[in-house]
Amino acid sequence: MKVTSFEKKEKSTVELTIQVEADQFEAAIQKVYLKNRSRINVPGFRKGKAPRKIIEGMYGANVFYEDAINDIYPAVYAEAVKEQGLDDVGYPKMEIVEVGKEGFTFKALVSVRPEAKLGEYKGLTAPKEEPKVTDKDIDEELKPYIDRAARLVSVKRKAKKGDTAVIDFEGFDNGTPFEGGKGENYDLKLGAGMFVPGFEEQVIGMKAGEEKDIDITFPEDYHADLAGKAVVFHVKVNEVKESQAPEVDDEFAKDVSEFDSLADFRKDLGDKLLERKRAQAKADFENAVLEQLVEGMECEIPDGMVEVQVDRLMDDYAMRIQSQGMRVEDYMSMMGMTPDMMRTSARPSALKQVQMELALTAVAKAEGLEATDEEYEAEIAKLAEQYKMEADQVKSLVPADGLKKDLVLRKASELVLSNAKEGKAKKAKKAEEGEEKPKRTRAKKAKDEEAQSEEPKEE
Repeated sequence: MKVTSFEKKEKSTVELTIQVEADQFEAAIQKVYLKNRSRINVPGFRKGKAPRKIIEGMYGANVFYEDAINDIYPAVYAEAVKEQGLDDVGYPKMEIVEVGKEGFTFKALVSVRPEAKLGEYKGLTAPKEEPKVTDKDIDEELKPYIDRAARLVSVKRKAKKGDTAVIDFEGFDNGTPFEGGKGENYDLKLGAGMFVPGFEEQVIGMKAGEEKDIDITFPEDYHADLAGKAVVFHVKVNEVKESQAPEVDDEFAKDVSEFDSLADFRKDLGDKLLERKRAQAKADFENAVLEQLVEGMECEIPDGMVEVQVDRLMDDYAMRIQSQGMRVEDYMSMMGMTPDMMRTSARPSALKQVQMELALTAVAKAEGLEATDEEYEAEIAKLAEQYKMEADQVKSLVPADGLKKDLVLRKASELVLSNAKEGKAKKAKKAEEGEEKPKRTRAKKAKDEEAQSEEPKEE
């Protein structure tokens, strides 16, 4: 293998032209032949015993080329990237230039880690609200407790929105009952939207003992058997119930909480709500500061780097869905989404995460931040306790380099946030805007100049 050309492209990509010599390609072809010969039938030979030259004579000299290229390409590509000292952060795009007995040549477009140029990262400002809790807020906090303590009471009137109608129903498609369309003494909360659109609205106004036919057209995205079909449901209302709220007093507080008085219960709800609001205000402030950090950064991010992050998000998403006992395919069908639609919706979040990682990495580099062995061991111990595992087991599952990188990024984030101030948000100053860029010490400047002198010059 040898790299015959190296060309820098836009958006932090490099195009390599890589040549694989005849002997290396021949070894890959022979490997593919030995692997596949048992599946090739050649008249006059027992299955799997036909010589390679006979097979190539029948199907063409290039019969094994594609499989051989696919077999050898990953290792060749990795070797070329390592040889050129590239930090590959995405999926390469490959193009075959020429192929034959003398070997093959291909071009690979490599996504390389971009160099982020920081703007301001100390003294950033963002607004931070001081949350307040009103009596109205506490009333809203009380509502779930009131709803759970409410009783359903039978009433002798027409059903209205918010009531529960106890119904018998059966659905008919052109006079024929269909599967899943029948129920007895079903508690239907009117207005909850649990049934087919248009069903609950037609039950409203019915009284206990009343029967009627309801015309319904199923949505086009309903399951295949009934999608878009016009059907008839025969409905009988057995009972109408309304929700009766409890008296909200000291006795109520005793029943639904550990407090003896309503006043103490309301105070506790208010205190907890204030704590949540303060936590949210802190999170909003920190997010605003870190967004300014990203806005002040100059960086050309390769598309391949974003696509890798999209894949990670999709994998995490799939794991969450599967943990709930549902197949990803079924979930997408239910939501009316395709894999491409899901990837498209995930891409803005993936880009944001990549930008943040690059910005914090640049801060860590500028400040010389590192993760010590003690910090690494402490994090391992924390994870072991969290997941009820032994420390050595955690180490075997979590790559050390990745964990140390996360610790460094955390340090960088803490540094930026600890130097941030409350106030009106300012437009982030970029590095090239002169006097506003972060000041460096003489030692740091000398170190940077030394590093620059060691960088390879473009040809």
